[in-house]
Formats: sequence, structure tokens, C-alpha cells
Amino acid sequence: MNPQVLILIGSESDRATMEKTVKTLDEFGISARLEVASAHRTPAKVVRMVRDAEAGGTRVFVAAAGMAAHLAGAVAANTTRPVIGVPLSGSALNGMDSLLSTVQMPKGIPVATVAIGDHGAINAGFLAAQIIALSDPAVAAKLREQREKV
Repeated sequence: MNPQVLILIGSESDRATMEKTVKTLDEFGISARLEVASAHRTPAKVVRMVRDAEAGGTRVFVAAAGMAAHLAGAVAANTTRPVIGVPLSGSALNGMDSLLSTVQMPKGIPVATVAIGDHGAINAGFLAAQIIALSDPAVAAKLREQREKV
């Protein structure tokens, strides 16, 4: 069975940051899988993974990449499910290039974009949980509980 959330990262070096998304989702009881797939190096793999995940019931996609950061856009171009983009730093521009690449999508192909780096990775998990909570009362209750703790 496919996870509720598929997290795609542009390279293996992004894994440590995006494990924070997996941990956040796990706290809400939401199944997630993290995979490496590059919009530039393996574009056919990205398309195949998105289509297979969607057909298998994945509800939300999270895509994280640095520099040119086209992964979230490539995912969004191949699904009508929600896509959350996490811009990562890793260049001389400290993630600003990634932020702009992720947020500047053409009309009709939206990507919800969160903060650069660790905070964004964690918030991507929370945003995915909020999307899933729209149809899952147990997740909605866990979100309310978590907010009361803050």
C-alpha cells in the first residue's frame, strides 16, 4: 500500500533535513515514504513515481530540493493532488534561489511553499497533516492537541 504522503528529495544530501518531515508525520500517525528523484537527473523516474503513488492512493506530495529546485514543480505538473515544496539551501545564495524556484509556479500548477530548510521541512509535515485532517478526524484531533501544547 502506498503511503499517505510521498516525500521526494532531489539528492541524497537532502535526506537529513527531510527526515524531519517524516518524523513530524509519524507523530500524527500519517504514513510517509522518502525517495530520491531528481527533476533534472531522473525526470522520467519523477513522473513514474508520482503517477504510481497517485494511483495507489497517496494523498499529498512533498518535494524538497536546493539550487534550481524544480522538483516540486515537476511533481505538481504530474498530479492534481496537493504538492508542498520545501526549498533547501546549498548554494552561495543560501536557499533564496531554491525559494524563488519553488514559489514561482505558473497559474494552474500550484505548489504550497514553506520556509527554507529545517523549519520548512517540519512545517511541510504539519501542512500535509492539516490537508489529511480535512477528511481524517483522528489527525484533526491530534493537530488540535498539538496546538494546545504550544
